[in-house]
Amino acid sequence: MRERIQALTENLGRAIVGKHDAIRLVLVALISGGHTLLEDVPGVGKTLLAKALARSIDGKFQRIQCTPDLLPSDVTGTNIWNPSTGTFEFLPGPVFTNILLADEINRATPRTQSALLEVMEEQQVTVDGLSRQVPNPFFVIATQNPVEYQGTFPLPEAQMDRFMLSLSLGYPSEAEELQMLQRLQSRVGADELQPCLTIADIQELRRLCALVKVEHTLQQYILNLVRATRHDEELALGVSPRGTVALHRAAQALAFLDDRDYAIPDDVKFLAPHVLAHRMIPIGGRRSRAIVDRLLNEMPIP
Repeated sequence: MRERIQALTENLGRAIVGKHDAIRLVLVALISGGHTLLEDVPGVGKTLLAKALARSIDGKFQRIQCTPDLLPSDVTGTNIWNPSTGTFEFLPGPVFTNILLADEINRATPRTQSALLEVMEEQQVTVDGLSRQVPNPFFVIATQNPVEYQGTFPLPEAQMDRFMLSLSLGYPSEAEELQMLQRLQSRVGADELQPCLTIADIQELRRLCALVKVEHTLQQYILNLVRATRHDEELALGVSPRGTVALHRAAQALAFLDDRDYAIPDDVKFLAPHVLAHRMIPIGGRRSRAIVDRLLNEMPIP
């Protein structure tokens, strides 16, 4: 599978200039069965990344443009009356896909945001008492603008906790932005990318990823780090047990991407800010990522 992962990374690089760490993090979430929250300003390539990923794995792609008038049924689907048959028929919503882009998710109302809770955790949708499975794999990439808050509804802790990783693409460097301009004539768009993996390959990657070894001492390191957030004086809310599991699974995935069958402390240190920070509620205007960095410096490394 190493060659296939390399082919996937290179394929994404044909459409996206730079952002190597961001691509790795998104792939970590994909092959470990998690979801990703992209917090960034408009125009830095969030949509392009989602579309390029769906095209590269030959998966179905759907996009939800979140607005205040978006209804839960617009996300999950609804039953409609068919006069010719005299019965209700289910019309699937955009969540019945492989890659779902929820653009500006914090512009949707809390009621609509909650429609994603079940499907992100249990890979199913319940409408009128009947549960339906979504395709496997099902991967959510949600975006929100961290600068503009007018007309938005901040994601509650329960919703934030559903995302394995939170990251920012950031502005490109000067060299990368110049490369973007130079590639305007020949740049390959997401729709022109050729698939290099299949849905079956992603399912196999997930199976192999779960076999990566995490030694007892490293598991204890993860546990100590998470539990430290629950007693930190700078935090009103620490990381949940779901966050503990997410950091463990993410470390397995990063090791797998690096062609190792075992995780190491550096995997945890690299991933911790992206896995833990968005699950914490700091007090007094403190920054979550700065607190995670401090805890990493204080925690003995196994």
